Amino acid sequence: MPRLSQMIAVFVACATLFCALQSAAQPAPAPSPNADKVVASVQSFYDKSNTFKSDFEQKFWVKAFNTEKSSRGHVTFSKPGKMEWVYSEPRDNRVVSDGSIIRVYDADNKQMYEQPVDTLQYLAAVSFLTGTGKLTDTFNFQLFPGTQMKFPGGDVLVGTPKTPAPAYSKVLFYVDTATSQVRRVMVIDGQGNRNRFDFVNPKINEPVTSTQFKFTPPPGTSIIRP
Repeated sequence: MPRLSQMIAVFVACATLFCALQSAAQPAPAPSPNADKVVASVQSFYDKSNTFKSDFEQKFWVKAFNTEKSSRGHVTFSKPGKMEWVYSEPRDNRVVSDGSIIRVYDADNKQMYEQPVDTLQYLAAVSFLTGTGKLTDTFNFQLFPGTQMKFPGGDVLVGTPKTPAPAYSKVLFYVDTATSQVRRVMVIDGQGNRNRFDFVNPKINEPVTSTQFKFTPPPGTSIIRP
């Protein structure tokens, strides 16, 4: 069963760091002083969004073993607090939250983890998508030009949690300048593992059904509750 942190985000909410910020081969780029303006623009965009749908591509890099795993699928967010990640690779894996309970289903092992949403630090990274929080509630930000971070056409907000937590030491938000949409989220956890989600063809304010955020696993599935 992949760890819960591999399948969520936060994700996001949730990433592999391919950019120069952590590169020993290149000096770190100088941050821009306009972080507050970009954060406000991003927050304003998502405050007007009731739903969010997108294909996603995920890369998870395990520092201790220097290995990388790739996944992909489709994600839906709906305010307040609901989300559904449907994986096509690994096939049939799911992460579903009805706003109270998050369920993580591993199809290969026929196991499902259930846990109250309010116990998961990872979800703070995507609270701006689910309408359960503001970016500035959780993070202090620095802004880096996208051209220096291998993200042309945008800016990169590097968030440091206001309250230290092992779940993430940094969260990077890659923001499209033209739309103020977050097109990539990258999480670096306390062990140096990197989890990256790229949102492909995102759409906002499209209809969703309440049944999307309810999931019953196949018969024979083992239910695991921490």
